[in-house]
Amino acid sequence: MLDIADELHRWCADGRPFAVATVAATGGSAPRQPGAALAVDGEGTAVGSVSGGCVEGAVYELCREVLAGDAPGTLLERFGYSDDDAFAVGLSCGGEIDVLVQRIDPAARPELAGALAAAAFREPAAVARIAAGPARLLGRALLVRRQGRPEGSLGDPLLDRTGAGEARAMLAAGRTGPVRIGADGGRCGVPVTLLVESSVPPPRMLVFGAIDFAAALARVGTFLGYRVTVCDARPVFATGRRFPEADEVVVDWPHRYLGAEARAGRIDPRTVVCVLTHDPRFDVPLLERALRLPVAYVGAMGSRRTHVQRLDRLREAGLAASDLARLRSPIGLDLGARTPEETALSIAAEIVAARGGGTGLPLTGAATPIHHDPPPASPRAGVPAV
Repeated sequence: MLDIADELHRWCADGRPFAVATVAATGGSAPRQPGAALAVDGEGTAVGSVSGGCVEGAVYELCREVLAGDAPGTLLERFGYSDDDAFAVGLSCGGEIDVLVQRIDPAARPELAGALAAAAFREPAAVARIAAGPARLLGRALLVRRQGRPEGSLGDPLLDRTGAGEARAMLAAGRTGPVRIGADGGRCGVPVTLLVESSVPPPRMLVFGAIDFAAALARVGTFLGYRVTVCDARPVFATGRRFPEADEVVVDWPHRYLGAEARAGRIDPRTVVCVLTHDPRFDVPLLERALRLPVAYVGAMGSRRTHVQRLDRLREAGLAASDLARLRSPIGLDLGARTPEETALSIAAEIVAARGGGTGLPLTGAATPIHHDPPPASPRAGVPAV
């Protein structure tokens, strides 16, 4: 639902009731992940998508029925694929999705309107909705922010306490997905599935080295939804004019800037660090700090010979084998890239694979899944900033 928050927030501001269908759980090769949503207002206007086209028509009609009162105000529908009836509504990819369909009257559901407002204004917040469980609880919602008391209720004080804790944990990791707990707020008893959707600021891409490859990478990073920072200690090269696609250009020693950002709490497990300096004066002290931080990706440009020499220097600096194993160097996937734009694509592809749990191998002829579950959070989560 929060993936289409900009439009839904406008509907809420107009006091316009609407129905929203949200992917609550997936199985197999599902086309979209939990949190993807399709919403329909009273005039039949639709925004968003739950399947990329496979079941949009059926979900649209469910939304119309819920909005008109011809169906319960909240319901859960499962869509899959059956070889016995290949022409039935379903997913041609062979996957399976559970879709939570819910009527939302903004004035009556302030916790959901608040969640949409937070997402629209890029404020950190998470909303937990009961997507499966006792019928009396289905669709109940709880909104949590980084500070302050939760808003709304899941229907029981103990369930509220557990749900708020789970939502805050998902918010801290910037994740969206289902969480299974008990209806009594514990881990036993009648099962309840919470769909937790997180609204967080864009992840950061820190690009060190004000070179032409950095300019191309800044363009690709912006396209992928990152907030891009280019940092270099040389003011003649680190200028906004040379990097118009970057959100900010910083003149500072790379290791000093990274350390300051970490101490200020502006580095999180979604941050990616791309070191393009390939100069030991810059990249060794920078990588020494980056590899000790709970970030999603650390990559460094350079030849294989440079990489071996760099590893020796990092060992001398005290980094353990587990730290060095996190370093992607030479940076990027083997695409045969030569130009800055091709190299940026190579780096971006490796970042997407690393964050999404992909192999980086061609899908043609492979037995690997098309869609992957994201890998667990960095094992260094919670490590003090340096």
